[in-house]
Amino acid sequence: MRGLTRWVLSHRLLVTLVWVVLAVAGGATVSGTIDSLSNESRLPDAPAQLANDAIDEHFSGTGGKNAPLLLTVTAPEGVRLDAAPYREQWGELVERATPAGGRSVSYADSGGGQSLLSPDGRSTVALIYPPAAPGPAPYAQSLPAIRQAIAGARIAGAPVELTGQPLLSGRDSGAPRSPIVETLIGAVGALVVLAVVFASGLAVVPLLIAAVAIPTTFLLVRLLTGVTEVSFIVQYLVALIGLGIAIDYALLVVTRWREERSRIDVTDPGQRRAAIVAAAASAGHAVALSGATVAISLAALVVLPVPFLRSVGYAGLLIPLVSVAVALTLLPVLLHTLGGWLDRPRRAYRADSRLWTRIARLTTRRPVLAAVVSGGLLLALAAPAFTIRLGQPDTSTLGHGGRPAAVYAQLVEAGFGAGIARPVEVLTTADPAATANRLRSVDGVAGVAAPADWSTADMHVIDVWTVHDPADDAGRDAVAEVIASARSQPGTLAGGGAPLDTDFVDAVYGSLPLILAVVALLTFLVLARTLRSVLLPLKALVLNGLSTAAAYGAVVLIWQQGYGSDALFDTPATGAITIWVPMAVFAFLFGLSMDYEVFILHRIREAHLDLTRQGGRDSTAAATVTGISRTGRLVTSAALILFLAFTALSTIPITDVRIFATALAAGIIIDATVVRGLLTPALVALLGRASWWFPAALARVLMARPDPWPPATAAPTTDTRAELAGRP
Repeated sequence: MRGLTRWVLSHRLLVTLVWVVLAVAGGATVSGTIDSLSNESRLPDAPAQLANDAIDEHFSGTGGKNAPLLLTVTAPEGVRLDAAPYREQWGELVERATPAGGRSVSYADSGGGQSLLSPDGRSTVALIYPPAAPGPAPYAQSLPAIRQAIAGARIAGAPVELTGQPLLSGRDSGAPRSPIVETLIGAVGALVVLAVVFASGLAVVPLLIAAVAIPTTFLLVRLLTGVTEVSFIVQYLVALIGLGIAIDYALLVVTRWREERSRIDVTDPGQRRAAIVAAAASAGHAVALSGATVAISLAALVVLPVPFLRSVGYAGLLIPLVSVAVALTLLPVLLHTLGGWLDRPRRAYRADSRLWTRIARLTTRRPVLAAVVSGGLLLALAAPAFTIRLGQPDTSTLGHGGRPAAVYAQLVEAGFGAGIARPVEVLTTADPAATANRLRSVDGVAGVAAPADWSTADMHVIDVWTVHDPADDAGRDAVAEVIASARSQPGTLAGGGAPLDTDFVDAVYGSLPLILAVVALLTFLVLARTLRSVLLPLKALVLNGLSTAAAYGAVVLIWQQGYGSDALFDTPATGAITIWVPMAVFAFLFGLSMDYEVFILHRIREAHLDLTRQGGRDSTAAATVTGISRTGRLVTSAALILFLAFTALSTIPITDVRIFATALAAGIIIDATVVRGLLTPALVALLGRASWWFPAALARVLMARPDPWPPATAAPTTDTRAELAGRP
């Protein structure tokens, strides 16, 4: 690291020009990059995906994964809509509301059946599948004409209304906006934190690093889109997670540089340069290690057989790698050129924090108590995670307070079945009438529709919907029965959103134990080689698992059970956590929280080596106090910056993204306080000298030299005894 920094400082102009060119090119093409992102979420070779693709191909891009719009009317008491005049009126209205190239079904159609008429005859519903456009709002182009077609329409004097999952989920308008506003909000929040930390012009340096790293990452994402599809969600991750990570890495290096600078004669150019090299050798090494651990955890997404999550993994890998590269090359140049000028007014620098010194001393003096209390708190937070339900949010929780939600609730109350908003679309080459009768007998099915005109060549589509919402347990079981019944018949496939969810869960979590084991092993090897320890990496893995589980528990409480989602996001309990979110949260949070572990343990190891060289044999507790006192303020500030970035991310008007951001924000705060502030120092103190156990066999395998130990007769130095005693 010292050699790289010396080279960078000797080629300052070249380094600066390279990064400026990359940042300008990335900024100039960012709009095109966002436009090139994909709104599709495919699952190649999955049975439900094959069914949806076939429906899309044979039925003009209608249905499949896209849920129908629901046209409905409820007549006054005593009026039955199956009377001939109303039946004819309803059939004509549904036909008029169905866009050209679309398909629909109502009880007025042949094959529509009584499933689309309520038991009392007062209510009816029609399913309309407009031709879908690519993107998150497939019906945005068709909806204005549909609304115009039903405007003012009445059946038996009752108004005709429109609902359906596309309206309830808010995906009835154009594509989501770019994350510019949220990024600016996050940047302003970060600047406030940095201004408090540095109390000088140095506060702008980490932001300058982020200003280079983010557009450069977008430029690389643009190149990536030429090779593979990249999800539109990536733009939010690059902008906001990239903001937090780039600032955090720069904050670590700048903080260490200030510490080194406080010890030198700032009028001596050679010493100023040496301070930058020394800071890069220590903090830069920690940054590189942190970037490696984040990259390893994100590799879990890259190996999944899900293109959407793979693209998130690819782009996620770029975020820490670019941030590390900028921090290790451009940042030393900025510190050399502008650091002394920006670090004004210059004040006496204090490396350790009085608050965190007191906390560390209390924790290391009562490590058992601290470990039990903080560990118990983590386990309590993690407990709700055992009740997590994976799937789409309950339809009843969507469209909170809007008219489409009220209309949907009336449909369910009228007896149509909660699953009508997300029917299973069965594609078959068999006799459609016989297949429909077979599916109608499946337990939990509320209705079946097999209109005669839903046929092309030898393909037929049959819609099946369940009594319960496919997102809840009973609905999920019913959908599984429908899928099994359909697939047991030759030439028959089950498509639609609910079967695709089932296949998605299998694809994402089917090989989860193996993925977790590989990520844990690689992380252990990297940490073991760096920290020259076996137990500290194992401890880090366990604590990261606990903090991730606590983040899951927080999300279950806030979103699935609704303790805070309404107050914070004006959204009721979702009843389920979106399928991809827990896996993505693990990939990002495991790596990000490991950052703080690396920062702290790296500094504890430095202090331990310093005390060991001075002859202190039992120096672990003192080194822990030193490490925590010198990183506590840094970790708190870095976590707060990431928390603000995730808070800005949670304002994106997409529920999936909000759940994801909530998990990251909760996880970072829990990790930086309970885990790193209390549990880590308590466990290191309890492990004592065993923390540094590093067998020679493992050292040879990892090509790492074990740390030196003083003679057994060596006594603690004065500084060590003072630190242990808590004296200055």
